Amino acid sequence: MKRIRYRLAALTFVVSLGLWSAVASAGDGRTCPGTTLNPNAALVETRTFNDCPLSTLTVNNLYPALIEMHDTMFPLCVGFTNMHNWQFSADGGATRIGFENCSAYHFCADVTVDGVGNGEAGLNLSPWWFPQAGGKFMLNVGTGEIACFDGRLPFYSFTVNHGISYVRGTTVKMEITYLPHGLSSLNPATVEFRITIGPNSYTSGPLAFDQGNATEDPPHGLWGALVPNYAGGYFQPNVTNGTGDLNVKFENICFDNLQTTAAAPVTWGRLKVLYR
Repeated sequence: MKRIRYRLAALTFVVSLGLWSAVASAGDGRTCPGTTLNPNAALVETRTFNDCPLSTLTVNNLYPALIEMHDTMFPLCVGFTNMHNWQFSADGGATRIGFENCSAYHFCADVTVDGVGNGEAGLNLSPWWFPQAGGKFMLNVGTGEIACFDGRLPFYSFTVNHGISYVRGTTVKMEITYLPHGLSSLNPATVEFRITIGPNSYTSGPLAFDQGNATEDPPHGLWGALVPNYAGGYFQPNVTNGTGDLNVKFENICFDNLQTTAAAPVTWGRLKVLYR
């Protein structure tokens, strides 16, 4: 079993001189309250969407080695989709971690979606108004599309930009890196999506967040994933006229804490993160 990795500085950082400051600022007029929490479990929530309440759902939560979900639709169901999700938890799975705008982290999982019918699954980085799966890094088993969208996430299509598609039953490594930088219009937070299929790895590069809704700040912030934001994975099997029967595995789940120690929250400058 692969252990989850809690690393404050285990990734290789290339930091320009003078970019770190022990000022406890979130960069958007808010005070960064402390460090990014390290998860010790996963909170699983089922049937966020529940168009087929008579489906047979099984969940196996062996975080961080494996989270598996299998949903078999009932033949008489005629709706669109069910949705289930998991998110990182710091209290043994009782609640999900609400990350700060000024949090910094990288997370990953080996994801496999197979079975009969259509649907999607992948990682999520979700905003405060839809914690279950408001921001998606998606594998679509029906169309093969691999894309990032929804919530606060900048849109990015791996299918369009790299010409790749997801093939049902294939295990791929999916990764998301969130860095807050200055949380300002001149230096907004960025998110990077990465997917590895076999020997080939593809990245979106760092994508900047646009401005959030000014009427919602305070308390939620403006130039990042907002406060709070949530990280994990989601599963959305389609009902497919009662014939849907999909399974997803999230294996080798990792979480890398990229923030500094609790005594000194920081103002983020330009930061380049290199990881394998």
